[in-house]
Amino acid sequence: MVRHIGRVNMTDFLMKLNPFDPGGFWMFMIFLTSVFTVFVAAERVWTLWFKYRVDSRQIMSRILSYVDSANYSRAIEVCNSQPNNPLMVVLKSGLLKANRSDIEIRRALEQTTMKVGPQIGNRIPYLATLANVATLLGLLGTIFGLMMAFESVGAASAAKKQEVLAQGIAVAMETTAGGLIVAIPTTIVHALLSSKQGSLLDTIEDAALTLFSHISAKNRAGSMQR
Repeated sequence: MVRHIGRVNMTDFLMKLNPFDPGGFWMFMIFLTSVFTVFVAAERVWTLWFKYRVDSRQIMSRILSYVDSANYSRAIEVCNSQPNNPLMVVLKSGLLKANRSDIEIRRALEQTTMKVGPQIGNRIPYLATLANVATLLGLLGTIFGLMMAFESVGAASAAKKQEVLAQGIAVAMETTAGGLIVAIPTTIVHALLSSKQGSLLDTIEDAALTLFSHISAKNRAGSMQR
């Protein structure tokens, strides 16, 4: 009995996604939006929480210890251990300019930070757009559904008008519900990813400033000894 109900529910669900049905077309478009949303969100979650994950305190402690001993080659080796991590890329750019002036070091760190910023936030704005698209598709489907419902009422007999109108409105409201079901989680995920993006950028900027301060102080101390 349970299996039968499950098959019926799945059949009903697939029928609602039929793009060749006037009402199902909008549900199909909302479904495609949700699929694209899942792929974008999954890729960004994996990238920001796992691919770019690094113990910034431990890394900075190692790098600064090498900077304090003027062993820049070892510090660069630490950065090369994770060459695709934005934090490592920014720190390496400063270390490569360690023997230059403060202006050149700062410029290298700032320019590299600006370059990795879009890399961290890549595709995150898509989620806000997808949430709006899902909502608008739901509303548009509702409008078209109501239009078809009233047209059907006009062609139906007096005894069936109420039934036809109720069925038409029910079908129309499904698109609104479908759009909101996709839009609400998408908005929440977008907020979480944006927060994580800001946190990573703050960590990178703080690390870059700390590295610059240490290199600058080391260079000044070396100049005074000479």
